[in-house]
Amino acid sequence: MICLVQVASPAPTSVWRFSRIQGPKEGESFAAITKTAETMQSDPDFAGLIVRCAPHGKIDVLVALIRPFPPKSHPKVTLSSATGGTLTFEASMAAAGAAVLLPDEVSAFAAGKWQTTPSLSVVVKESDSEIKGMVGLNGLREAYHSLLTNCGQ
Repeated sequence: MICLVQVASPAPTSVWRFSRIQGPKEGESFAAITKTAETMQSDPDFAGLIVRCAPHGKIDVLVALIRPFPPKSHPKVTLSSATGGTLTFEASMAAAGAAVLLPDEVSAFAAGKWQTTPSLSVVVKESDSEIKGMVGLNGLREAYHSLLTNCGQ
């Protein structure tokens, strides 16, 4: 007798989550979407990617870390994707060193190329420390448009 068991395939490791992040001023908040790291392809200190509304209609892209870097550091961040090649930027720190704020030009990738890219490889280097991670970008187009509709609220 043969018994077949159907095993449900696992759900994607993460979905884009919408949230509101407290701003630096009292009562100020910003809409954000976040995607957690592909844990099997990332270092334990890599948390994921954040795309958030910023003042004056800007969009910020940040790399979220578990182990913070010094708040005044300027890590080098290398982003690699199958469709966008590899680019390296000097970044700055946000959120007490637990988030790496990427330069303004990176927001154009979130608005465009990344919406049709399956995943993004991220390497953050600061002094002799390096944190690597992978983030699946599936669903970014819908999440990004949802973010934009909530930015001014």
